[in-house]
Amino acid sequence: MDIVLFGMQGSGKGTQGKILAEMYGLKVFDMGAELRGMIESGTELGVKIKDIVERGDLVDDDTIMEVIENFLKSISSDQSVVFDGIPRTMNQAEKLLSLLKSHGRKVFGLHVKISEKEAISRLTQRRVCSNCKEVYPAFYKNDDCAKCHGALITRQDDSNLDAITKRLENYQRETESVIQHFYGVDRLIEVDGEQPIPDVTEEMVDKAGYLFS
Repeated sequence: MDIVLFGMQGSGKGTQGKILAEMYGLKVFDMGAELRGMIESGTELGVKIKDIVERGDLVDDDTIMEVIENFLKSISSDQSVVFDGIPRTMNQAEKLLSLLKSHGRKVFGLHVKISEKEAISRLTQRRVCSNCKEVYPAFYKNDDCAKCHGALITRQDDSNLDAITKRLENYQRETESVIQHFYGVDRLIEVDGEQPIPDVTEEMVDKAGYLFS
C-alpha cells in the first residue's frame, strides 16, 4: 500500500511521513529531492529537467510522471512508498493514480490537518539548515543543524507574510480538490496536526498502521 501525504505548508507532514516510513519500512519519494537528484544524475531525463529549471519554467506534469515512472522501476513491486509533494493538482492526481494503477499499486491519502492560522504561525517561526535543507520548527532552539551542523536560517519566503499567504491560497485552490477526491472514494485518513508531534504520530499510527500490518 502506498501513501500520498497531504497537508498545508508547516503541517509537519514530511516529518510524520518519515516516521511512518521508518516504522514500516516504506520508501519515501520526495518530489523536490527527486528532481534535484535527477538533475545531478546527468541522465537524459536529468538533462531535460535541468533545461526546464534553468529556463525558469515549472517542471510539467508529464515530465514529473516520467520521474515517478523511473522511480517505480527502480524499486520492487512489493515495496510500499510514501509520496511527499505530489500530487498538488487534480491533473497530477489523475496522472499519478493512473500510473500507480498500471503498476498494480494501491494508494491511500494521509492528511495532516492544520488551520491556516496555525500554518502561518509555524512558517514564520521555522528555520532551515543552510547546508542540508533540513527544516526545524520554532521549539528547536539551537542555531546549528542536528544532522550536519550547518547554520540555521529563515527562508526568505518564510519571512514574507504576503508570500506565505499566497502559498497557502495556492494550496487551498489547487490541492483541496485532490484531498476531497480521496475523501470521496473513501481512501483518506485524517489526523490532527495541531497536537504535539508525539501525539500526531500516535494518532497517525493508530489510524494508518493497519494498512501495513
